[in-house]
Amino acid sequence: MGGSSYSLRENRTVRRKLRRVCGKLWPIACPLPVMANAVLSFRKVRLRKQSRLGISTMNKRPEYVPPYLAIGLSTIATGIAERRHIRHNLEVVEEAIHASVSICGINAPIRIVCLAEGALTGFTDEIFDVPHVTAARELFIDLPGEETEALGKLARHYDTYIIGQCKARWPDVMEDRFFNTLFVIDRKGEVVHRAAKNHIWCRERSCTPHDIYDRWVERFGDGIEAFYPVLRTDDIGNIGTICCSDGEYPEAVRALAFGGAEVVYRPSEAMPMTGSSYPGGGSWMIQNRAHAEFNSLYMLCPNVGPVYLSPSSRFPIDIAGGNGHIVDYRGNVTSYSASGANTMVASIIDIEALRQFRAMNLNSNWMKDLRTELFAKMYEKPIHPRNLWLEREPERHMMVDEIYRDNIRRLVERGTWTLPSREVPGARYTPAPSEGNDDWAAAKAMWAPWDDQ
Repeated sequence: MGGSSYSLRENRTVRRKLRRVCGKLWPIACPLPVMANAVLSFRKVRLRKQSRLGISTMNKRPEYVPPYLAIGLSTIATGIAERRHIRHNLEVVEEAIHASVSICGINAPIRIVCLAEGALTGFTDEIFDVPHVTAARELFIDLPGEETEALGKLARHYDTYIIGQCKARWPDVMEDRFFNTLFVIDRKGEVVHRAAKNHIWCRERSCTPHDIYDRWVERFGDGIEAFYPVLRTDDIGNIGTICCSDGEYPEAVRALAFGGAEVVYRPSEAMPMTGSSYPGGGSWMIQNRAHAEFNSLYMLCPNVGPVYLSPSSRFPIDIAGGNGHIVDYRGNVTSYSASGANTMVASIIDIEALRQFRAMNLNSNWMKDLRTELFAKMYEKPIHPRNLWLEREPERHMMVDEIYRDNIRRLVERGTWTLPSREVPGARYTPAPSEGNDDWAAAKAMWAPWDDQ
């Protein structure tokens, strides 16, 4: 009962030990109350000894995970106009993987190579405001598919996991929709994890699980793991994946942490967030360091390199601003690169040390103290409407801007936000001179240099 309970096996063990000590005096020396106290004392001594030795009485212990090296790649990318164009970016990625493994592999076994958001496709759909269904049908990939097959060969060759991002179709969920998708390829070259981005910025037209919430819940359930799944492995720890804007909400990484995540992949962010402070990294790095510290986990954060708008572009533009980094479970930046032009970050990931920190600490492993009941009602009132694109095609930039403005008005009406003293014009979308689907048809001429390749 409570802390005074003990098992029959413990009872018999202590009785045998005391019999050896007391001999014939055992029945006289040890009446039941004394025997019970002896049992409890013995159990306490044993538990103290186990505690000193680090022996758990809770769950079965996992296999030891040796320290390994994780690499984050920042590669120059070119925007695509058709799915077949992805192979040009894959060539850059492949060269970067060969080079990074060759130079970093002399330090420790490499078990994770992760790519930046946009490394395979660039950001054509966002820049040109391509209609969503057109982009889903013409630009983006399937998982698994030929792109992950190419990356799988590299994973097998180098005996490493490859973690990446690409906008992808999920036909098992809904036709004519694409999701900003995070995926993990294991050391055998198989796709073993996929997750969809849940929060997007105001110029991204990806569909999210929340946008088709009823369909998503019907398919995957409404548990947190349906939206923030965690890949559990025996050799690199437990891996969570989010992307860019998802990490601007502390709830996203906390959800992964509750699911057991020990390493979180969060690729890419853009200016001005990456350049909003000195010496570098901006609010993006601040967020990632905070995620790591608050949740006691590693953050892998490669940023996309300079981007060529199309193969007709003479120069790439560094819209992301570099500053890729890796953060340890105390919030320390353990690898950093100011440049994103075909560069890398690399750092040791020590899963055993992280697990010891979480298990032994009574102070700065913060999740153990969380009073969850205090926050239970905080999210009862929705802010962003769900099921936006369940029955209709996702809208384009100008129309979606009004949804965000409605969200702002909603927060003001609730008293959450206070209006400024004066109303001034806010951010707005500036469209191309003409509007309609023909804009994209005309823009595709910029990819003529790749037509014969």
